[in-house]
Amino acid sequence: MRRIGFVLFVVVLSLGGLPARADPSSILTYHGSPNRSGNFVVPSLTWDRAKTLRFDPAFHAELSGKIHAQPLYWQPPGAKSALLIAVTENNVVYALDALSGQTVWKRELGPPVGREALPCGDIAPLGVTGTPVIDAASETLFLDAAINLPSGPSDLVFALALKDGAIVPGWPVDIRGAFADQNPPFLATTQNQRGALLVFNNTVYVPFGSFFGCAPYHGTVVGVSLSDPHKVTRWATRAEGGGIWAQGGVVSDGASLFVATGNTYGTADWADGEAVIRLPPDLHHSADERDFFAPTDWHDLDVNDSDLGVIAPMPLDLPAGKDPQKLVLALGKDGKAYLLDRTHLGGVGGALAIKKMSGWGIYAAAAAYPVADSIYVAFPTEGPGCLEDPLRKGLITLAAHGGHPPTLAVAWCGKMQGFGAPIVTTTDGSANPIVWAVGAQGDNRLHGFKGDTGEVLFDGPKQGLAGLHRLQTLIATQDRLYVGADGTIYAFAF
Repeated sequence: MRRIGFVLFVVVLSLGGLPARADPSSILTYHGSPNRSGNFVVPSLTWDRAKTLRFDPAFHAELSGKIHAQPLYWQPPGAKSALLIAVTENNVVYALDALSGQTVWKRELGPPVGREALPCGDIAPLGVTGTPVIDAASETLFLDAAINLPSGPSDLVFALALKDGAIVPGWPVDIRGAFADQNPPFLATTQNQRGALLVFNNTVYVPFGSFFGCAPYHGTVVGVSLSDPHKVTRWATRAEGGGIWAQGGVVSDGASLFVATGNTYGTADWADGEAVIRLPPDLHHSADERDFFAPTDWHDLDVNDSDLGVIAPMPLDLPAGKDPQKLVLALGKDGKAYLLDRTHLGGVGGALAIKKMSGWGIYAAAAAYPVADSIYVAFPTEGPGCLEDPLRKGLITLAAHGGHPPTLAVAWCGKMQGFGAPIVTTTDGSANPIVWAVGAQGDNRLHGFKGDTGEVLFDGPKQGLAGLHRLQTLIATQDRLYVGADGTIYAFAF
């Protein structure tokens, strides 16, 4: 009975936050859920069927620009056809027919920002980088775009109607203008928007870090009211730095918001960097130890640029007796994993469990799924761990087990060259788990691993996929896997 209840809980959590008007097959946000679990329920995709995966010859998409963001998938309630939503660094938004790849509509948002207009950075041109979010209730797509305005670069938050891509009246919102006279200032030439957006409590939340090699900046979350876009709120780190740059961006367990921050600069006292932060919907700052966690060596992490904020916090509910333990998993660039009490994050040094998972660092996003009485979490890394070649890049999957205290251990490792962010498919939330990832900027192949043991189920195509970027992730629908790449979307049918 205990196992059945847990499986049901995971299924609900994986789909948590979906408004009533959303078709259950729609993918409205990064990794399919506000908790960023990356657990896509696909009843027909069993371990055996994964071995039959192949390119879909009927699907062909031609897009303008580089793609870093995850595609979204929108199926209106009762509709027989669905749309793939893709955004590019050329500031073009595409709605594609999910079966053929043909363009249904596209919207050009404005000129992207060229490298010459910025003091630093490594993406050129710069347009839409962070994964957008769909509000199913209003059938609206929200996204942030870097626009080269006559007055200079700025970040504009757009709302587009899903039926035709029209800009919703009252939008876009100019983030630079909204905080022009406030302290700390919002500098569009150093603040970069890379993390995924989230809709929660009638608000769209947009996280900001910095461009590569840039300063000054502050880790920032901006909230824009869906019903009144003139109502804009903000949370920012007290110290300079502390960027919120993880792909998962802003995370929710259905009750609170969570973000992870990176390294800060020039501070002897902790001031919001290298931390997991719980944020209320109004984004007011809290100094309560229940609302933040930072490692005891946070200052060393600052000095060594070993960001705790490399992966968005992951809410986990671990089986432990009568009631599940409500925890948060944090993963750092220094290779450590931390389990935190979600109801009381614990302040500086307040972790329930700490485990060194990799000698070289942890990168990209993670995916979580239940196995027996544990939750497994897969993420890309490099270095020793349990990999045979100490210089090999691959996947490590940890097992988080409930208890007092909870524990962390290596479950299995998968060989993969590259740094793509994994997802997992299950047939009901827990059965037939398959971890999927692309070896982005490595072997550039799509890899599928049996979720309980790491056995290879799929490894191809051998020629690799062109146009992949580091940290890229994929999505799983009821009959296809989709991977975004420069100028196109790849579709795999099963």
